[in-house]
Amino acid sequence: MHTFDLLVIGDANPDVILGPLDAPLAFGQREQLVSRGTLTLGGSGAIVACGAASLGLRVGFIGRVGDDDAGRYVRDALAAHGVNTRGLHLDPEQSTPLTVILTRDQDRAIITAPGTLAATTAEDIPQDLLTSTRHVHTASYFLMPQLAKALPDVLRTAREHGATTSLDTNDDPAGAWDPAGMNGVLRHVDYLLPNAAEAQHLAGLDLPDAHKAAETLAARGPVTVVKMGAEGALCHDGTRLLTTDGIPVQPADAVGAGDSFDAGFIVGMLFRFTLAEALQLAAACGALSTRAHGGTTAQPNWDEVRPYITSNGKHLT
Repeated sequence: MHTFDLLVIGDANPDVILGPLDAPLAFGQREQLVSRGTLTLGGSGAIVACGAASLGLRVGFIGRVGDDDAGRYVRDALAAHGVNTRGLHLDPEQSTPLTVILTRDQDRAIITAPGTLAATTAEDIPQDLLTSTRHVHTASYFLMPQLAKALPDVLRTAREHGATTSLDTNDDPAGAWDPAGMNGVLRHVDYLLPNAAEAQHLAGLDLPDAHKAAETLAARGPVTVVKMGAEGALCHDGTRLLTTDGIPVQPADAVGAGDSFDAGFIVGMLFRFTLAEALQLAAACGALSTRAHGGTTAQPNWDEVRPYITSNGKHLT
């Protein structure tokens, strides 16, 4: 008996989302006004966990936050979304990560104080949970350097006990992209889930080419799924390339849309969808999550995403 369908290892923090800015960010003690501010649960790992729970998976979360008001907010918000927080550590010495997101048009700037993230290690992962889950997803590789070093062993252990694995590295603030370390990790990853810019960097390409990046990364082992925002997404399994179009929505903001996409793709694969169907589900989850501000506020349920998934030309029922 599996304890969870999905175990997410990653980051969780409060997000403060402000915007939209109608001018460049001003320093010099200038006060700029925006039309909206939102406090919500953020962190790539947390958003994936909540998105998968909203689609019916039994989800556990492993990570580290501070033993402070922000950390307790994160714990309570995860639980309210139906995510098991047994593996969420409250650190008595480090503060909870905090992120401020400034939006402008369809773009955003992300400012993060990493807090406990640098202290997160493989020792935070209960072995009984790692070895009794159907799938392990890891997020924000570059924000947790101690965990990153141990990630090949963590993922190897999960796979040896029958789990499939996925990774969304997210951005590398240092811009280095750790090519040697990534090669070691990718050998133990079944599904790699970057956006187009991340895929380009991970593949070592000088120019943007999502198709080439996906093919290059898939040749290293994982099925590679590249998120391209409103344009949709593509997937390369080492042999063939699949694509899906974006879903028209009127977005409030796109914060966390890629993480909701990840959740949909993981759910599709665990439900034994074809790659094409899982890609459609993922695109629907990502697009529909943008209907409200913040990464977890508008994540869809099954009734909302089912019309967007087709098999042999027919909608799934």
